[in-house]
Amino acid sequence: MNEYYPKNGRVILHIDMNSFFASVEIADHPELKGKPIAIAGDPKERKGVIVTCSYEAREYGVKTTMPVWEAKKLCPHLLIIQPHHDRYREASRDFFSILHQITPLVEPVSIDEGYVDITEEHHLGSPVQISKFIQQRIFSELSLPCSIGIAPNKFLAKMASDMKKPMGITILRKRDVANKLWPLPILDMHGIGKKTAEKLQSIHIFTIRDLAHANDIQLKQLLGIRGIQLKERANGIDARPVDPESINITKSIGRSRTFPEDIIEDHVIDVVLQNLAKETSLRLKRKGYLTANIMITIRYHNRKTITRSRKLHRPIQETEELFYEARSLFIQHWNGNPVRLLGVTGSDLVEEQQANEQLDLFTYEEIAKKEPLYKTISQLRDKFGENVIQTGRAIKQTSAKNKKK
Repeated sequence: MNEYYPKNGRVILHIDMNSFFASVEIADHPELKGKPIAIAGDPKERKGVIVTCSYEAREYGVKTTMPVWEAKKLCPHLLIIQPHHDRYREASRDFFSILHQITPLVEPVSIDEGYVDITEEHHLGSPVQISKFIQQRIFSELSLPCSIGIAPNKFLAKMASDMKKPMGITILRKRDVANKLWPLPILDMHGIGKKTAEKLQSIHIFTIRDLAHANDIQLKQLLGIRGIQLKERANGIDARPVDPESINITKSIGRSRTFPEDIIEDHVIDVVLQNLAKETSLRLKRKGYLTANIMITIRYHNRKTITRSRKLHRPIQETEELFYEARSLFIQHWNGNPVRLLGVTGSDLVEEQQANEQLDLFTYEEIAKKEPLYKTISQLRDKFGENVIQTGRAIKQTSAKNKKK
């Protein structure tokens, strides 16, 4: 059995539940099996957004984020189901409970996927045998399908689990990278979203092979240190261990500003918070993260400093959202005294790709509706300046000053 386990390396599994929310609905309602179904926030609302769908629905071209009316047009007999979030959480707990019975080295990534390090589990059989056991047990106990990738590191395991769905088991070794991964479009690589792909394409990187052979200096100029990390992944290199505690690690990205003199005017504070939110947003995007927790720092004229934070309903990244949350916290906790320093920080960071995969069902439609608004506001501010769109309070302050003149 030792021949299946390297002396100096790891054997890592990535378990990915197939069409998780739809599969849970089918498990609870067997009469739905074999039918095209989709989960959307409000089945009666034709402007709703598809959050996930069954494989039968996908055969008609139905996709995640597609408007319900468009999905219905492609598949007139598509069954739209309102989400049952508590039930999905329960199924997720049961899924991870099974994994923890195999080994304590389980790292949850989102509600429906996780990594498992089986390097020390020789006694349970070969990696394929262990994978089949996990897959069959999840299906027999929970009636839920999953795909499993087997590889020497997390990145390759994730790529492998995407190769055969549903109910697939795929082995991906480093020696397979050139043949199996390099020909793929850059957008098919885990960790690369649409925006990053567009940036890479601007320097003629269209496939994973292109990225694997890209110029380090050019990548660093374009994406910072993340560009080098992505190149390593494209070459099958990933030293990250499976870390059961990683979900509890708090990372943070933020900006603060100390003023040459105390400020107290509302409209000045609004402008500062807006700029801090913008700088924080740019840093989050540059590093490929969203934040699930917003924190503000206020230092008063007497050097007394307070920090206050708020857990968010979903991870965010855009300037307007960061500004809204930071400003709300500031209004709630500011005592009205002159301020010498302000800071805006995002913590509990989530990787961009991961955040897109685990968006909360109940906020998905809200995000989809607001996305064009945030984009438009950002474009207007870039073109005409920060004050082209102001908050109601800032406008009132300006009007009051004009009256005094």
